[in-house]
Amino acid sequence: MQTVTLGKTGLVVSKNGFGALPVQRIVKKEAVYLLQKAFYNGINYFDSARWYSDSEEKLGAAFAYTRDKIIISTKTGAQTADGFWQDLQQSLANLQTDYIDIYQFHNPAFCPQPGDESGLYDAMLEAKKQGKIRFIGLTNHRLSVAREAIASELYDTLQFPFCYLSTDADLAIVKSCREKNMGFIAMKALSGGLITDSALAYAYLAQFDNVAPIWGIQRESELDEFLSYHEHPPVLTGKMKARIELDRKEISGDFCRGCGYCMPCPAGIEINNCARMSLLLRRAPQETFLSQEWQDNMKEIENCLHCNKCISKCPYGLNTPELLRKNYEDYQTFL
Repeated sequence: MQTVTLGKTGLVVSKNGFGALPVQRIVKKEAVYLLQKAFYNGINYFDSARWYSDSEEKLGAAFAYTRDKIIISTKTGAQTADGFWQDLQQSLANLQTDYIDIYQFHNPAFCPQPGDESGLYDAMLEAKKQGKIRFIGLTNHRLSVAREAIASELYDTLQFPFCYLSTDADLAIVKSCREKNMGFIAMKALSGGLITDSALAYAYLAQFDNVAPIWGIQRESELDEFLSYHEHPPVLTGKMKARIELDRKEISGDFCRGCGYCMPCPAGIEINNCARMSLLLRRAPQETFLSQEWQDNMKEIENCLHCNKCISKCPYGLNTPELLRKNYEDYQTFL
């Protein structure tokens, strides 16, 4: 099984990290089974967040008796020190543990630092002093914040989107983390579902020995797919490289990554999927997205208020209402 050392933390994690956002969508019994199966088959790293509804609770139920054998990272989206402590205490309770291996600021619009007005980093230091967290991390979708976090040398890990569709600027982030001995955790390794070949995605990321991917897993079939790579890790071939280049040509420019930070929408539009429907239709079984349910979802675009709240919240600076309009027009041609 391939492993990755998360920089200066010294934590050695399986190349297949378990992204526990999707387990909030399944019942507790199924989630516990899936999480424990992952653990007993070699996956030792699990990532969650306070924002992922009951994901932490399901991790706690699965690993209360094997806590010392796994590595857990979770996140706080708190904006104040008081909110930080509330989130931390809730996460510890949910996870049924007295410490968190990597506690991360969840996609902040700025890079928390000691002595700033938020008090967030100072709270993180105090939590570490108390033994409630082991290492300090930050997750983000913004290049500017990621760069600042790396340059500050205040953080042990960075969680950032990275896959074979990433830009040269994203690659530079990976390189900078390596140079600073900062752990790099790759989220969106399947680009929110736009990459449909997990073997291809795995083989690309396997080239980077400092990159620890976390894969969002909801179904046993998905887990089995990634577990199979423990015994037979995919290796990047010339044919695979050619497919990557084709994908890069098809998925380029201003496209929605499906991160969901634009949500919720005041008009009830499922922006994080509707704004990239054209790509989903061409890269996944069309029947899924042409159902009556999805037709109704797409029709909600007609109710757009043009309030532009989604634009202000998009970490990629996309003109989301315009993307919605174009995707809706394209979608209607399939009906």
